[in-house]
Amino acid sequence: MIKNFKWLLLVSLTFVACNSDDDAVIDPNSVDGSPLTAGSADFSKYVALGNSLCAGYSDGALFMAGQANSYPNILSQQFALVGGGEFKIPYMNDNVGGLLLSGTPIQSPRLYFNGSGPATVSGTPTTDITNVLTGPFNNMGVPGAKSFHLLANGYGNVAGVLSGQANPYFVRFASSPTTSVLADALAQNPTFFSLWIGNNDVLAYATSGGTGVNRTGNPDPTTYGGNDITDPGLFNTVYTTLVTQLTANGAKGVVANIPDVTSVPFFTTVPTNPIPGLPAANAAQLNALFGGINSALASFGMPARFQTLVADDGNPATVEANPLLIKDETLLNISSQITSALIGAGYPTATAGYIGTLYGQARHASNAAGSRDYILLTARTIIGTTQTGAVAPFNTIGVSYPMQDNTTLTASETAEVKAATVAYNNSIHDIAMAKGLAFVDANTILNQVANGGLVANGYTMTSTYVTGNAFSLDGVHPSPKGYALIANKFLEAINATYGSNFKGVNLGQYQILYPAVLP
Repeated sequence: MIKNFKWLLLVSLTFVACNSDDDAVIDPNSVDGSPLTAGSADFSKYVALGNSLCAGYSDGALFMAGQANSYPNILSQQFALVGGGEFKIPYMNDNVGGLLLSGTPIQSPRLYFNGSGPATVSGTPTTDITNVLTGPFNNMGVPGAKSFHLLANGYGNVAGVLSGQANPYFVRFASSPTTSVLADALAQNPTFFSLWIGNNDVLAYATSGGTGVNRTGNPDPTTYGGNDITDPGLFNTVYTTLVTQLTANGAKGVVANIPDVTSVPFFTTVPTNPIPGLPAANAAQLNALFGGINSALASFGMPARFQTLVADDGNPATVEANPLLIKDETLLNISSQITSALIGAGYPTATAGYIGTLYGQARHASNAAGSRDYILLTARTIIGTTQTGAVAPFNTIGVSYPMQDNTTLTASETAEVKAATVAYNNSIHDIAMAKGLAFVDANTILNQVANGGLVANGYTMTSTYVTGNAFSLDGVHPSPKGYALIANKFLEAINATYGSNFKGVNLGQYQILYPAVLP
């Protein structure tokens, strides 16, 4: 009897043990199913610093839904699962977007896709920057901010907005007109921070078509214009100051580097050769003129600037693409030589002078590796239209009338942007490693998105304009799904550095694009 009792007891204990294993809790929020942990990080006071990417800017504007879907807010929701505290956002007043200054519009509403292209949503902005919010705020992303702006006292002073000395977005939530973004962040004594800054230090130059100045070698930001490339030495000094002060009290954090601007659809959507076959007479006339200029250049030992244009052959099955005619201010200006040659060929003096001025620094856009030009997304609406005041037949933009400097990022300008980006990224990486911070290689991630796509949660994220999932309609800032992808990449870096095990969010829960009407 005792023997049988022992046997029954053993069976009972085995059954209980099996049931205990079957009932083991699997945490759905952790990447490995084990209980969610913050690791060595403390997320009780999280502060995010950065620019428009940090704020949740999308579709050319800042608005409530975009702010709610910002990557810092997504991160804060994950951090809340392991003791993260409240995350306050300086919300806009509406989902229209745009800003007012004492009732006068100073920023435009957001875009939406109307079925054929981007369009501006209906409605009037209601966010007036003179209505200052009461903080402090955890999301300190300031659209338009460059690296050194985060250190600038008075960057939130409304009196400096129209002169460009202050930022209208920071005016709304700065603790005082004399404070800086960094000072307001440090006043909260953060235990954890994210920092993604530096994009605008090259992006403003790139999106303006290189109309700014490359300030490499000039570390004095007081001499800079809004579209200038920041000196890499100044960037290094500023970034070191930011990270040193943010970590001074033992706070941990995550930082990200700067994506190559040519990985975003603002620069890659419009091809360099979108012009269809021309009427035969037009093609012949332009080829004769351009061929003559090329021959003159060759006689001086200079390379050709123009390609041979193709005519419409009447076959709808044939896709013929001519290159865009652009102005390149780096070229030697040969206006006077062209004028003289045309006068010698019998052209009236006025006509010869007009053509010489028009083509003195003109060339056809290049798509060749290593010398690629990038046509800005904003130029797509003017290609093929008639230039006001120009003389026919030299008045078709991109065909016989050169596209101007602010429509194109030329190969030489692209090289300047890339060189600065590499320098910034070296600084960000080295400073992050020296401080033991989590590091997000945003440059590599967005290059993957742009070159073949990146698959996440069953979605292929590409940089294809409108349909690629990753970007919004402004061609620069992420879509809701794109911001979710970025948040997950930040979480991966945090897990790797601090031993946390966040699973992240499902991209399927986020929209591809925002609709025309939002609550």
